[in-house]
Amino acid sequence: MHREIAFYIRLPSSFLNFVKNYSMPSHEYYMYRALFLASKGLSAAMPNPSVGAVIVHKDTIIGEGYTSPFGGPHAEVNAINSVSNKNLLAESTLYVTLEPCSHYGKTPPCSDLIIENRIPHVVIGCIDPFKEVAGKGIAKLRKAGITVTEGILEDQCKESHKRFFTYHQKKRPYIILKWAQTADGFIAPSKRDGQKPVWLSNAYSRQLTHKWRSEEAAILTGTRTVLDDNPSLTTRDYFGKNPVRMYLDAEHKVPATSAIVGPDARTICLCRQIPETPILDVVYKVIDFGILTAEICRVCYEERLQSIIIEGGSYTLQQFIDSGHWDEARVFETKVVLGSGIAAPDLKKKPAVFSQKITTDTLTLYKNDF
Repeated sequence: MHREIAFYIRLPSSFLNFVKNYSMPSHEYYMYRALFLASKGLSAAMPNPSVGAVIVHKDTIIGEGYTSPFGGPHAEVNAINSVSNKNLLAESTLYVTLEPCSHYGKTPPCSDLIIENRIPHVVIGCIDPFKEVAGKGIAKLRKAGITVTEGILEDQCKESHKRFFTYHQKKRPYIILKWAQTADGFIAPSKRDGQKPVWLSNAYSRQLTHKWRSEEAAILTGTRTVLDDNPSLTTRDYFGKNPVRMYLDAEHKVPATSAIVGPDARTICLCRQIPETPILDVVYKVIDFGILTAEICRVCYEERLQSIIIEGGSYTLQQFIDSGHWDEARVFETKVVLGSGIAAPDLKKKPAVFSQKITTDTLTLYKNDF
């Protein structure tokens, strides 16, 4: 069951009207296309940002691309390589969601390739916050005589690259809280029938959750959730890579037979001290549980994990809400009624910014200015 469900990385609802109202395509029109392309490379590109690039010659798209899996060519390279007649590049405009790089990393500078191909006009969504770039790519292009237009759909481009921006500007991961709750406000029953998950949301919502996992660098849950549900925290219901799995286990209660410590993905245990008998293939990180959410941010930054989904129980999720350490919350409300149980986290009347139906479930997005 691989039914694609669109959520959150989305164009404005007015986009179709926007297109209809333009007799000639505008900078915004092509940048929207670049944003769509950027969303296609999100999972594989990390820790690089997934950038989208479009090349236009006389109001016709002649090339496009997005960032390859980490270590591969950047979006601009893929877009230029996709153009069959390279002679047209000298009369074309390149649209790119993020400033072209100007330094040598795993690949040569994209700005050099643009100059080499004599592309006369580059339209940029937003400036790269990475200190090795941060305006240097734009300066290099202008020095070579290329016209550079900045800030086209800047807010949308920053939203597309929010993980990259958060990591480099705030020195922490982009934090997503996720849970499902019943119609009467419970996240789980008080009593369990064996060590297994209690499904509240429907199959399509669960598939969407696995899609999200494939798009983020890490996922975290608490000790009680591991002991009660025995989750694997993988993307088994959706194609894509597994995130790095993190779990809280201050007193090392999680057994080596747990699904979360299997070979499917890298696993990090956050604990008070390294155990005398470590579990094979588990990486242990000692943290101060008194400042839990700040410590999780620290570990993620040190491990170069630019984003994390928190899929813990109500207690773990509430710690992030109470500390203010979160960027967005994705909450499924289902038609299930428990009557009693473990109360869902309290977002403290944070207003919803977006909502959509997924058959029997309602998915609501909340944002936090952190």
